[in-house]
Amino acid sequence: MKWLVLLHVLGACVWAGGHLVLSIGFLPQALKHRDLSIIQHFEKHYERVGIPALLLQVITGVWMGTIYMPVGSWLTLASPHHVYLWTKFALLAGTIVLAVHARFFIIPRLTIEKLSSLAMHIILATILAVGFVVTGLSFRFSYP
Repeated sequence: MKWLVLLHVLGACVWAGGHLVLSIGFLPQALKHRDLSIIQHFEKHYERVGIPALLLQVITGVWMGTIYMPVGSWLTLASPHHVYLWTKFALLAGTIVLAVHARFFIIPRLTIEKLSSLAMHIILATILAVGFVVTGLSFRFSYP
């Protein structure tokens, strides 16, 4: 169980940390200089570790969920832990929707004029990533 938590937390460090670095470090520079290449350069390198980190979180998160509570009880909101579980699923759904929208509707047509739309996606993805961390901590520290 400890190695599952470790892998989950490492995935969270890469996913949430990468989005924070992008939002706080790279995005302001891209907006200031109106330079798409700053974001594109970051994404080119980050995507190779970011996507596997998110997949690692999903796999280890579901696995830990089955350990903490029986799958048959997942459809209830019987305890705070069930609420945390569904909050994580909602954050994941939001992350997937943002990623699909960006990948198919923003990035293929990305111009400097559309940088603010991409910036909004980056900020929202970062908020969702931090939400994952906060919810995970709530789950972990409120468990007996």
